Amino acid sequence: MTGFITRFAPSPTGRLHLGHAFSALTAFDAARVAGGVCLLRIEDIDQTRCTPDFEAAIFEDLTWLGLDWPQPVRRQSDHFPEYARALERLARAGLVYRCFKTRKEIAEEIGRAPHHPGEGPEGVVYPGPDRPLSEAEEADRLARGDVFAWRLSLKACREALGARYDALVFTEEGEGPEGEHGDIIARPDLLGDVILARKDVGTSYHMACVHDDALQGVTRVIRGQDLYFATHLHRLLQALLDLPVPVWRHHRLLTDETGRRFAKRDRSLTLEALREAGMTPDAIRARVGHG
Repeated sequence: MTGFITRFAPSPTGRLHLGHAFSALTAFDAARVAGGVCLLRIEDIDQTRCTPDFEAAIFEDLTWLGLDWPQPVRRQSDHFPEYARALERLARAGLVYRCFKTRKEIAEEIGRAPHHPGEGPEGVVYPGPDRPLSEAEEADRLARGDVFAWRLSLKACREALGARYDALVFTEEGEGPEGEHGDIIARPDLLGDVILARKDVGTSYHMACVHDDALQGVTRVIRGQDLYFATHLHRLLQALLDLPVPVWRHHRLLTDETGRRFAKRDRSLTLEALREAGMTPDAIRARVGHG
């Protein structure tokens, strides 16, 4: 099997747009140049927003662009038990905890903290609870059916890994938002105690992504700079779960004339709309710089 395996992993929550085309072509072209493989993965753990129609549209748009991929395509919603087993492994090691706090309660708690880390690259950094729930308190809340999220305890991770925690490194072949490149020390504290699963959704993007990249033998993670900081957390999860470590290649984000990132709300720039307006796959490639 080839030594270069990457993937394009969209979520079927809307039609693909020019930004998606740029990301897909970046990954598929990199695999072609390297004599490797680009997989297609459907990241549809959000069952309230993901639809079969949008999934079918992904296949339609990518095929129209002239792309093809190995079969079968991995659909994350078919594999919740696998992610649950990975979470259970972390739970047995005491690395995750149930968090029953609402966003309002977390904001209030943060407001009371004199030395709170503040905003991080992905929003407010939650450093963990003032004090852990006792077993009795947790049992009582579970008995009441209270909503909770499973959060990764960075404090517990640091204790478990010891000196390794501050020595985790990932290799960036592309470029981060501030020009980051080369071997980079992972800093998961930038994100705080992130959510790895919820009571009603048994996994998160972070958990499913790391699990699937390892399972599918991905050697290069090629994705947009908007996901660069998630790499710091993903490197930690790989260490905790004894998973292989790929090389990352983050690419620039396509923007419109105002400097705003393309988004699924920009319906006039979906591949469907552009196709109906008469644009060809070659014209799309030229427009996004892959001509």
